[in-house]
Amino acid sequence: MLRDRLGWRIVPAMPDADAPARRTDPPLRELEVFVLTGPTASGKSELGVVLAERLGAEILSLDSMKVYRRMDIGTDKPSPADRARVPHHLIDLREPWEGYTVHEYVRDAVAIAREVASRGRRVLFEGGTPLYLKALLEGLFEGGEPDYELRRRLVAEARECGTAQLHARLASVDERAASRIHPNDLRRIVRALEVYERTGQPISALQTQFGRRREWLEAHLVAIARPREELVARIRARVDRMLRAGWLEEARALLSLGRELSPQATGALGYRELWAHLRGELDLDSARERIVSETRRFVRRQLTWLRSFGDLIWVEPSGDLRRDAGRVEAAWGL
Repeated sequence: MLRDRLGWRIVPAMPDADAPARRTDPPLRELEVFVLTGPTASGKSELGVVLAERLGAEILSLDSMKVYRRMDIGTDKPSPADRARVPHHLIDLREPWEGYTVHEYVRDAVAIAREVASRGRRVLFEGGTPLYLKALLEGLFEGGEPDYELRRRLVAEARECGTAQLHARLASVDERAASRIHPNDLRRIVRALEVYERTGQPISALQTQFGRRREWLEAHLVAIARPREELVARIRARVDRMLRAGWLEEARALLSLGRELSPQATGALGYRELWAHLRGELDLDSARERIVSETRRFVRRQLTWLRSFGDLIWVEPSGDLRRDAGRVEAAWGL
């Protein structure tokens, strides 16, 4: 079981009636949102649909990869049946060769959240991209407009010389940012270098507004907590399920487009390994194991990010969706 020593507040498994309320009457805010987050394979999506039905909510995706069309299986998008049960937003916004920045996400998310709330519906953000959540709650630093030509040049350099070379360059101009960004995280490395080249200032120095919540936004945060061994088993099951559903064929179709995909889209988990298999560089079993391994590493980074949200309440699932939904509602104070 996950322990409090990690700094997490965990709502233990218990009947709905015993789940304690987690907040008193909040100050009046312009917009109220509810957030269900957690690591990949923790079971957010399934629980989110149940919660949305119970609360009269609409779901706004908090996932940086579900914004891309043609990448349905590998990003584990909600099924047509789930979309018919509950309206989903912020999905299928771009083609995979197009860019989509965090600025654009926050702009779109706030506009849609206001529109949903104006119709008397609750707003439920569901997903596992902590950077999107942080930007939504705290805003973004002014790093200038995206320079797509510069990004393409940096990505091409990474393909020729390796991502490690770009990470080393970042470390030479912004050691603090480089220490926070994984050496294989090409998208964030490129963004940090882009900001430095365009502004002459380290991205870490420009992110000083992080940590201060938007005064007009009232957000209630819950994350799903699972024991490590259980989460690893769920990651393996998830990868197998997606492969059975046709993930390899989806990856093949993306290769056949004949267009260079955006740095953001190519960062989606698993596709690089499947493309390597399709090029004859990996057998399928090896590709599968690499996907599982990369997903586990990604989950560790997600958890590091999520622990930085001091008011995030962690709920450990009981295995009963409706009971768990009631406990999440109690954690939100509903």
